[in-house]
Amino acid sequence: MASTLANRTKLITRHLTTAAKSIMSDAKHPITLYTAQTPNGVKVSILLEELGLPYNVRTISFDKTEQKEPWFLEINPNGRIPALTDSSFDNGKGINLMESGCILQYLVETYDKDHKISYPHGTAEYWDVQQWVYFQNAGVGPMQGQANHFYRYAPEKIPYGINRYQTETARLYGVLNTRLEQQAKKGSGFLVGDKLTIADITTYGWVRSAGWAGIDIENFPALKKWEELLDEREGFKKGRDVPTPSRIKEMAKDEEAAKREAAKASAWIMKKD
Repeated sequence: MASTLANRTKLITRHLTTAAKSIMSDAKHPITLYTAQTPNGVKVSILLEELGLPYNVRTISFDKTEQKEPWFLEINPNGRIPALTDSSFDNGKGINLMESGCILQYLVETYDKDHKISYPHGTAEYWDVQQWVYFQNAGVGPMQGQANHFYRYAPEKIPYGINRYQTETARLYGVLNTRLEQQAKKGSGFLVGDKLTIADITTYGWVRSAGWAGIDIENFPALKKWEELLDEREGFKKGRDVPTPSRIKEMAKDEEAAKREAAKASAWIMKKD
């Protein structure tokens, strides 16, 4: 019985893997983005739009737990989005990438040869970009993610958890606000140097979702101005609506809509698998 079950599992896994490879072979472009409408997900689509790179989009449905299916775990063992595949890497052998920071770095180092939105490797500006990317990935994202959880999704409202993570998110917003005030004095509207970089792109989706975490962006005028500047870029307008239109700002202002969306999301967030 156990042997039969194991064989069936192997067959199913092989079928899913074959199906995934079939999807890739039929893809129109070498790059495929596996994503959902989240602050991390839109980072990559915004960058792809800013670079003008054609790409395929594969929406990952959280409520169907597609991120845990065998075919997707072959691409991203962590079972999270975003993930990216590039079949043109290494003479057509292809590459699978997980972790948004790594994906952004890969794309600019591989495709932004003219440094449209990056700086040459080893320069002071290059390392400045790196530290602000890490600041978001290790600080703003995790802290604001926890603020989202305790403020919106947790089945029990725990004031300490809400206050702890909202306060830390606000502190990090203050760091960003101060940085942008300093940049403004130099005549720049961006986090690093005098142009858009992945430091801005990686941070944007989270700041745009401030209201969802219960953070008032009005308390951070330089950060708000920066967000509004990015809002007007065509790459951001297109990329933030991948794979579906972004409604986070509208929902955060509509209490009833926010409750409905939070309840829907909480159903899969609280799953034990």
